[in-house]
Amino acid sequence: MLINLTDVLTSEGKEERLQVEVGLTDISCRMGDFPIVDKTLLNLTLKNLGMNKASVEGRMELVLAMNCDRCLKEVRQKIVLHFVREAEGPDAYQEKEKDDEQNFMAGYQLDVDGLVKNECLMNLPTKVLCKPDCRGICIKCGKDLNTGECGCDTFVPDPRMAGIKDIFNAAKSGEE
Repeated sequence: MLINLTDVLTSEGKEERLQVEVGLTDISCRMGDFPIVDKTLLNLTLKNLGMNKASVEGRMELVLAMNCDRCLKEVRQKIVLHFVREAEGPDAYQEKEKDDEQNFMAGYQLDVDGLVKNECLMNLPTKVLCKPDCRGICIKCGKDLNTGECGCDTFVPDPRMAGIKDIFNAAKSGEE
């Protein structure tokens, strides 16, 4: 969705408050595609900061369907967004030549979906767990260890001790 900011950018002291429906249905990134299962309206406050400058403040909540990093169960991850960004008209933006700062503006139009997606990407959790003490899955059989033990031998020998183990096994086989 695009919102025209011409009035806010050109009228000194102008302030607008809007509630906007965000059209995003999922968030895609390197970590995967995460469907948005619930979202609130985006509350926007647009304030003029001078000629061709405006403040864009937004608040909203999203719920993403993600997977637990240990057991792979689906988890509903709530993300609360609160951001304040400075938007500039195309004339002021070209003068400063900021190529990465205003990727949410298209001329005098504010790209709401692009802005929310960028803010959401910056607020994604680094680790998603279904519960803080999630035990994950067995590395041998793949059983969910949260439901009980699987009985697999999960002993992993220390690789630093491999040389000593070889000496011990050679001495042991020499005794027989």
